Amino acid sequence: MNICVFLSAADLDDRYTRPARDFARLLGKGGHTLVWGGSDSGLMKVVADGVQEAGGRLVGVSVDFLSAKARPGADEMVIARDLAERKRLLLEKADAVVIMVGGTGTLDEATEILELKKHGRTEKPVVLLNTAGFYDGLREQFRRMEEEGFLPRPLAELVFFADQPAAALAYLEESLDAA
Repeated sequence: MNICVFLSAADLDDRYTRPARDFARLLGKGGHTLVWGGSDSGLMKVVADGVQEAGGRLVGVSVDFLSAKARPGADEMVIARDLAERKRLLLEKADAVVIMVGGTGTLDEATEILELKKHGRTEKPVVLLNTAGFYDGLREQFRRMEEEGFLPRPLAELVFFADQPAAALAYLEESLDAA
C-alpha cells in the first residue's frame, strides 16, 4: 500500500518524533511505501529513515523551491513546480493518507484531502494521528462543524482519529482490505 504522510519538516521534540518513528517502522515492516514531501530534514527525515530502515520504499514529492532539501537515495523523487502540483501528485501516488503533526502546510494538505472526500472526489482512507493530543482542538472544531451542519457527510466517513501509530496503520489496512 502507498501511504501518503503529511507532516512537518521541522526538528521536533521526542514526544512527536518517537511515535512518528514507531509508525514509520510499522509501515516499513508491513511492506508499505511511504509517499511524502521528500524532505531530508526534521520529522520528514525521521519518518523516511524509519521506513527505509524497516525495509519500506520511499516515494518523495518535493517542490522546486525546496529541492535542495530533497532526500538523496529515495526510491523515487519527483520535483513539482509548485505546492498545488505537489499536493496533487502526493494524492495521486497514494492509496491512503495519514496526517501527522505539522504546521500550516500540513493543515493545508489535511484540509485539501478532507474537502475532496467531503465532495466524493476520493474515497481514500484518511487518518489523523493525534500524537500527544496535538490535534485535540482540531477534532473539536470538526465535531462542531458536523453538529452545526457544515459537513454533508458524517465526520467518521471523512477521517479516523488515532492516538497511537498501531491504531492508525490497522485502520488503513482494514479499510483497504474492505474496499
